[in-house]
Amino acid sequence: MSVRELVVLGTASQVPTRHRNHNGYLLRWDGEGILFDPGEGTQRQMLRAGVAAHDLNRICVTHFHGDHSLGLAGVIQRINLDQVPHEVTAHFPRSGQRFFDRLRYATAYRETVALTEAPVDTDGTLAVTPAYTLDALKLSHPVESYGYRLTEPDGRRMLPERLAAHGIKGPDVGRIQREGSLDGVPLDEVSEVRRGQRFAFVMDTRLCEGVHALAEGCDLLVIESTFLDEDETLATDHGHLTAGQAARVARDAGVRHLVLTHFSQRYPDPEEFERQARAAGYEGELTVARDLMRIPVPKRR
Repeated sequence: MSVRELVVLGTASQVPTRHRNHNGYLLRWDGEGILFDPGEGTQRQMLRAGVAAHDLNRICVTHFHGDHSLGLAGVIQRINLDQVPHEVTAHFPRSGQRFFDRLRYATAYRETVALTEAPVDTDGTLAVTPAYTLDALKLSHPVESYGYRLTEPDGRRMLPERLAAHGIKGPDVGRIQREGSLDGVPLDEVSEVRRGQRFAFVMDTRLCEGVHALAEGCDLLVIESTFLDEDETLATDHGHLTAGQAARVARDAGVRHLVLTHFSQRYPDPEEFERQARAAGYEGELTVARDLMRIPVPKRR
């Protein structure tokens, strides 16, 4: 059975705390695993969450601040130690190539896996597979940063009552799906578009066009909310979002499930992020992320 879920490995910003590891997020999408922003300690968090190196198909780094990338060295070496049998592709800002190289070869180890580097240097599509299209859009942070968006292709939902009205049943259902029509009956007459699911990952950034574009129409949006609203000036100065800003983005974009994460250690009460997000007018499903949570992608509409 296919699985679509987010495994939260870490939720801290800048420094880990007793209860929050540095960043790390694994998106399970059917048979693939996409690891986002592996900060320090990610390899151990993977162990605690039951995530193996064999589960990884892609690694997506938004930017090269340590809390989003220092775990690369351990994760890459573990991929090689476990001799992952499939190709693993790494996406990261091309401007940070020197940092990626240093982390990839931080210490001596035996390379056994084909790790493909696919740097990002402009907005656009990074990969197209039968299950999804992966895009990147530039964000606004003191160092170059990109957000990532995964979009499933639209499909078709067959309508039993319309099929029955036209006498289409059994093998003919598959035939009209493959051929687009059957005995003069077009596929559109007996089916409707089934909208593909959408996921976006938005880390360190101020409000900008990229944030809104990434969030638009998402079923699941993972977005940083480093600061509370009373510290909005501080957030803007350091290239971050507040809980209220993130929630308004989600509200305006029609996001179904909002996941807030990347919290500053200055705030002792994580529930305040949820209160401010609700006060900002977001009414959809809302999760204030905790380490080792599993969050399912919402079912199709």
